[in-house]
Amino acid sequence: MEYRQLGRSGLRVSALSLGTMTFGGAGGFAKVGHTDVGEAARILDRCLEAGVNLVDTADIYSDGASEEMVGQITKGRRHDLLLATKCRFPSEAGANGAGSSRHHILRSVEASLRRLGTDYVDLYQLHGWDGQTPLDETLSALDGLVRSGKVRYVGCSNYSAWHLVKAVTTSEARGYERFASHQIYWSLIGRDAEWEVVPAGMDMGLGTLVWSPLGGGLLTGKYRRGTQPEGGRHLSDWGEPPIYDQDKVYRVIEALVEVAEARGVAPAQVALAWLLARPTVSSVIVGARNAEQIGQTLGAADLALSAEELGKLDAVSANPLPYPLWHQVKTVRDRLSEADHVALG
Repeated sequence: MEYRQLGRSGLRVSALSLGTMTFGGAGGFAKVGHTDVGEAARILDRCLEAGVNLVDTADIYSDGASEEMVGQITKGRRHDLLLATKCRFPSEAGANGAGSSRHHILRSVEASLRRLGTDYVDLYQLHGWDGQTPLDETLSALDGLVRSGKVRYVGCSNYSAWHLVKAVTTSEARGYERFASHQIYWSLIGRDAEWEVVPAGMDMGLGTLVWSPLGGGLLTGKYRRGTQPEGGRHLSDWGEPPIYDQDKVYRVIEALVEVAEARGVAPAQVALAWLLARPTVSSVIVGARNAEQIGQTLGAADLALSAEELGKLDAVSANPLPYPLWHQVKTVRDRLSEADHVALG
């Protein structure tokens, strides 16, 4: 297993990390999976054997059941792992039961610590932007958690580019703990983040954690043109990630399967290996409903794609550039080296 720096921090995280959204299966999250504690323990065992050192969860996953299960299966080996969790979305009743206010952040972290059975979280992430709470209040609360020792590093998830820039520059101006990472959706069928979010994170020195790297299971190879699998979240009304161009999705899957068959590996491994080759990626978060699934997925850590394979996948999955990016690419050539001109074509 390769270990990578989490942005500009000194923390090293495994290139693949364990996502736990399938743990518990309560409420709406039952559409994603309903892994019980016994199977969750077996999944974690496989991950530890492969060298995974980061486990990612959130307070809203199965109404806290995911955090509780993570606490149970990591008991006795807490110091062998890095635990990441999140807050922002509704986690309790009442007018202040959601958001990124100091009130909700402090209540949320205490509840997460109890469920996880630990006295500190390695990475505490804002699960989304809150446009109603003053940013200074949010960042001050996170800074206080780091200073108290209850949180080691802070990050965010699902922020737009301007959110990232505003948050990091505000932290630097106020002397607060700055984000070490941002967690985003990124896959061969979801490359929108490359337009603005990834470059902003790169400029701010943030490590990128990737969620749903297989497009909600579409890139496992079981979804094929003209056929329908027996089960999967895209057969429910889960709705994430959204699909806007089904024909393009199938073209990507076909190219993915072709590369995978030539290599003698699973399509999912190729999709993950493609992400691991992208800039700024610190760790790709992978989940599973059972230990057999996670065992197959973890093989991606040892798969390095050739330039030809990467180019093929890049071409079939590329999105047309929106304005002003198409204009910038067209006009930036006077600032580029000869090698850069060749790369742009």
